Amino acid sequence: MRLYSALFCLLLIMMNVLPSCTTTKKVAYLGNIGDTSLSIVMQDLEPVIQKNDLLSILVTSVNQEVTQVFNIPNNNAIGGANSSGTNTGTINQAVGYLVNQSGYIQFPLLGHIQAAGLTKKELTESITNSLVSKKLLLDPTVTIRYLNYRITVLGEVSKPSVINVPNERISILEALGLAGDITIYGQKNNVLLIRETEGRKVSRRIDLNSSDLVRSPYYYLQSNDVLYVEPNKAKVSSSGSVRQWLPIVVSVLTLGVVTVDRLIK
Repeated sequence: MRLYSALFCLLLIMMNVLPSCTTTKKVAYLGNIGDTSLSIVMQDLEPVIQKNDLLSILVTSVNQEVTQVFNIPNNNAIGGANSSGTNTGTINQAVGYLVNQSGYIQFPLLGHIQAAGLTKKELTESITNSLVSKKLLLDPTVTIRYLNYRITVLGEVSKPSVINVPNERISILEALGLAGDITIYGQKNNVLLIRETEGRKVSRRIDLNSSDLVRSPYYYLQSNDVLYVEPNKAKVSSSGSVRQWLPIVVSVLTLGVVTVDRLIK
């Protein structure tokens, strides 16, 4: 009886020890950072407008009546129906200036204006100069905001999700915090960032354990960025090799116990 009890205890120990053998040692964010002052890379922080972006463009001037033609409301009430076909009255739908597949927006009185490839500041200056040069408005003020500024967090996080960013600025640590943080099975030293730049998908591997993170140009995320946290070896082992080897180990131990028990008798 004691022999069988010892076998049971040994099995419990093995079930807990085997997965932990492959657990990564790097679990802390910014692990090598101390009491210091670090400069943050702010270059290229303002993202470039891309095709399919949805922009809110607000124009103001001393003549409020004239400027109304340029301003599309942030919300438009439209009729809607539920899955059963019953009319649900009105629903709110975000509208704005959509950057088409050619990279242009259709702006009242100014016609087609190139938007893709420009920053908000550059597009603001372009619209302002056009309004003034064509004598449509006197001393206009143009304010542009993204209506679709969002990033996606996937993989080994507590709450994989698409995160909307109203203030158009979010760091990689803030994004992970909003996604519920990385689980114990996630690799903090090998997070994949996918970013679209000039029509190309660019991927970068980021080490969250390093203090160099805050000086990285990828510390602040851009609209439509995708973060993917890969599983570590412990997760892979728990779902793979451990499950394959455990029955074999149990069989060998059982055979050994039976053999020893017969020899004792």
